[in-house]
Amino acid sequence: QVQLVESGGGLVQAGGSLRLSCAASGTFFPILAMGWHRQAPGKQRELVATITSELNTDYADSVKGRFTISRDNAKNTVYLQMNSLKPEDTAVYYCNVYVLERPPANYWGQGTQVTVSS
Repeated sequence: QVQLVESGGGLVQAGGSLRLSCAASGTFFPILAMGWHRQAPGKQRELVATITSELNTDYADSVKGRFTISRDNAKNTVYLQMNSLKPEDTAVYYCNVYVLERPPANYWGQGTQVTVSS
C-alpha cells in the first residue's frame, strides 16, 4: 500500500510563494506519474500540474508561468513551487501518484491547505 505524505501548505499573502512536497513510500513498483490537484470550497477538484517519470510536465492554464512541478525519482518525492500566488489559488492541494502495479493504481494524499490572503 502506497503512503503519501504532503507538507508545505500554509497561509501566505498575495504575491508570495510556497513550496509543497509529497513523499511516496510503500511500493517497489515504478511511479509513472506524479502530480498535484486542488479543490476550492464549492468547486470540483482540478488538475494543477503533473510530471512523468521522464520529467515531462503539464500545467493548468491558470498556473502556467507561476507554478513549477519537479520530482526526485531517487526519493519518490514530488514538489510544487508556487510563486506569485493569488487569492484564487486558495484550496486544498492533493498529491497524486500513478503507480505501475498490477493493475496500475492511483493514490492520493490527505491534502494540504493553501490559503492566499489579499
